Amino acid sequence: MVELINKDYADFVNLSTNLVGMDKALNHLTVPLGQLREEVMSLKLAVSEGIQAIDDRLTKEDDIRKKKMCVLRLLQVIRSVEKIEKILHSQSSKEASPLEASGAPLAGQMLERIGTEFNQLHFHAVQSKGMPLLDKVRPRIAGITAMLQQSLEGLLLEGLQTANVEIVRPCLRTYATIDKTRDAEALIGQVLVKPYVEEVISKEFDQSRANVLKEMYGKLLDFIPKHCRLLQVVTGGAITGDKNKVIPGYDFMVNSVWPEMVRGLEEKLPSLFNAGNPDTFHEKYTITMDFVRKFECQCASQASVKRLRSHSAYQHFLGKWSLSVYYQIRFKEIAGNFEASLSEGLKEAPDGSEFRLQVTCILWQNLMKCWDDHIFLPPLAHRFWKLTLQLLARYVKWEEELKSASPDKDLTHPGMKPMPTNNNMVFTSNGSNEELGNGQAHDVKAVPPLTMSQLVYLVADLDKVEEQLPGLLDLINPRLKGIGFQNFSLISEALAESQTSLKNSIPPLSDKIIEELSESCFSYLKNASEVPRLYRRTNKEVPSKASLYIENALKPLYHLQNQYKSVVKENRIQEWLSGAIRISTERYYETVSDVLSSVQKMEESLKRLKQARKSAAPSSMGTTSGGISDDNKIRLQLALDVEYLWEQVQKLGLQMSSFTQFAALLDIVQAAKGAAAVEPV
Repeated sequence: MVELINKDYADFVNLSTNLVGMDKALNHLTVPLGQLREEVMSLKLAVSEGIQAIDDRLTKEDDIRKKKMCVLRLLQVIRSVEKIEKILHSQSSKEASPLEASGAPLAGQMLERIGTEFNQLHFHAVQSKGMPLLDKVRPRIAGITAMLQQSLEGLLLEGLQTANVEIVRPCLRTYATIDKTRDAEALIGQVLVKPYVEEVISKEFDQSRANVLKEMYGKLLDFIPKHCRLLQVVTGGAITGDKNKVIPGYDFMVNSVWPEMVRGLEEKLPSLFNAGNPDTFHEKYTITMDFVRKFECQCASQASVKRLRSHSAYQHFLGKWSLSVYYQIRFKEIAGNFEASLSEGLKEAPDGSEFRLQVTCILWQNLMKCWDDHIFLPPLAHRFWKLTLQLLARYVKWEEELKSASPDKDLTHPGMKPMPTNNNMVFTSNGSNEELGNGQAHDVKAVPPLTMSQLVYLVADLDKVEEQLPGLLDLINPRLKGIGFQNFSLISEALAESQTSLKNSIPPLSDKIIEELSESCFSYLKNASEVPRLYRRTNKEVPSKASLYIENALKPLYHLQNQYKSVVKENRIQEWLSGAIRISTERYYETVSDVLSSVQKMEESLKRLKQARKSAAPSSMGTTSGGISDDNKIRLQLALDVEYLWEQVQKLGLQMSSFTQFAALLDIVQAAKGAAAVEPV
């Protein structure tokens, strides 16, 4: 700071010196600045007054311009009215009084002139709306409008009747010029289409057969080439014709033909949309949708088809069909049939069926029905797909309920025991809604025990349905593709889930089969505990063959293998046999071990008794005339039984290495057999 002051010291000193006399200088400037301010303010006021005067002048001129334009419009209206009246007078003077001969159509060129002038008249009249003079001219305008309308209608109908394109084209051009295209389309609908439709459609078609309905639709479609060909050529609705002479803005197919045809169908054939008879309804709907597709093909372009589909008459016509009622009837028919089959029990399928149970046969038939040509309708694709999944879920649920029943012990008896009817229903859906297989038990009934045959048939049918489900997609996908559906992966995933549910239902059934099979086998194998009773103090001969209970224990296995080899897959039978043998031999091992242990204890007890008596002779309860003790006979018999069982199991074609407990059983009886020796008398 000190350095800065020292550097500019001279300037700091001269600062006060330079300000001397500054007040006087400022006082001298005050007077001129005040005068200048007054001059500027006066000039500003003068400029503002000038601007305001100019604004007022411009406002007046704008108002005058508007009034002038209004007057010019009114003059143009009057000029147009007079010009049109003059043309009409000059034309009608050759025939009748002006505006009097409204029935005589004007010439095409004259109408185009009138149409052009009338368009200008209409424009200026709209711009002059509310003017008193316009109200005075309005009756004359109304007369011109009526005359022009009548002449256009007469000329258009004459041109169509004579098929004269030189008359129709200027007439339609005039309609377009005066912005009355909808009037022309309405005229065609009322004068040409409506009488033709009323003539073709009669009440006798209401209850007629399909061929008569097709004939009626064919006649309706014939109207287009016969009566609309000229209109299509003129308005660009046909390939032929000069594009330079095409008159845009018309769509007679959408706005004239279709509404009248639909109105005729709805009024003359109200029962056409009745779904009381589903077969007849399906037939009528299919034929009618074919008629709609053919009608769309007659449209000039894709834009015309889009206009048709967005038309209120088109939407109303499609909405008239009782599709929801039709589906409810089909749902009750299909689901009711399936529920009835569930209530009838596990009956065998009829001869020639690829399934073993009637309920599975009906399930597959109903799955096919959902997508059958005579039942399926494209707008109901989502509902039939839902019903397909419901049927599968209902079948799985029913099968799960059946698994809670225990099989009857009738394994040695060939054939299948039918279940009592009307008493084995797991649950039935009594409601009339579309819920099927929802897991709600409406009517729970007692389920009698399942037989082995029924269990095997259930597994066979589950395997068959699971195997055929992917083939169902070949029937479903074309139907969905026809309605524009593209995400087929969702369909495959949903069907795969149902397939998994079916697959997961098989192991519990297999476990039941294995459990029952093992129970049946062991019911005979446990007779091994009776072997000691057969040889103690009975003087029986030395055993030379296996006991009868071994043969009886093998019968359920042979029966399963022979009876059902054509019913289920070979690997499935092998799985059941292996499981049953594994369980039964484990229990048999315990029984044989207990018998051998008991024999060993008895033998040791007798030896101690002998030693206590010392001089006692050999007792008959320890030996026989053959020199082999009763205990050794028991060991030999058990060895023969186990060895014979091993041989017979090998003949079943099973992997013996998987039966570890069976091998251990064979070892203990062979050891017991080796320990047996002939004792001298």
